[in-house]
Amino acid sequence: MANILTSLQNTVIAGVVLTIIMVAVVGGAMGAPAFDHAWFAFFFRWLHVLSGVMWIGLLWYFNFVQIPNMPNIPDEQKPAIGKVIAPAALFWFRWAAMATIITGLILALMNGYLMEAITIGLMDGVGKHMAIGIGMWLGTIMWFNVWFVIWPNQKRALGIVEADADTKAKSARTAMLFSRTNTLLSIPMLFAMVSAQNIY
Repeated sequence: MANILTSLQNTVIAGVVLTIIMVAVVGGAMGAPAFDHAWFAFFFRWLHVLSGVMWIGLLWYFNFVQIPNMPNIPDEQKPAIGKVIAPAALFWFRWAAMATIITGLILALMNGYLMEAITIGLMDGVGKHMAIGIGMWLGTIMWFNVWFVIWPNQKRALGIVEADADTKAKSARTAMLFSRTNTLLSIPMLFAMVSAQNIY
């Protein structure tokens, strides 16, 4: 067991294998899944939630843990965060955002409500489409912020891209403010997404 848990790759592989076993056991007890349109829609919802957990989890890590605690870290230890931890976290952060958006759009298309959601339910007046549409638009704004504001500014702030000290400081502040904006938007976004599935 230690061999599995001491390697992240092995841990993730074991998680996937355990999921497959669970699907097989439940399928054996309840009848094999049909692997039809409904099953694949569920599968993309699962991928969407999995990606979203990674994305929002890292967003909240930055805002609830890393940013508030940076002033408490001695100056000689800060390069470890800027050179090792932050770039790795930002890699997973931005690609989780991309995976969340792509799987969400595929899911909306598969379930036949993509246009209704994009127009925030204005085409048909259905509450579910309004709720999921608001969530999708908030998520899209957050995705845009990750890829086109936070990441370019973080590259300068962390020294991945050359910049003078003044530019680094301004970029760090801009990245932080847009990260905080995404934290603010994540709360109503998650409410909209969950309410669309459970209230309407």
